[in-house]
Amino acid sequence: MKAKIPLVLEPRPEGGYTVTSPLLPELMTEGDTMALANVEDAFGAVVEIYQDRGRPLPSSL
Repeated sequence: MKAKIPLVLEPRPEGGYTVTSPLLPELMTEGDTMALANVEDAFGAVVEIYQDRGRPLPSSL
């Protein structure tokens, strides 16, 4: 599934970044670089969680 979602990249004190989304609070990933490579996997996991719980994704996706 392709979607456009807002992302917040925050530098970690020890290096790397934490990535979250205000639209999907369950989405969180970290990485040594910009961590964007991990976002697709994290998004897929969040979609699966929503499906397993019978919850609709936010309509703005």
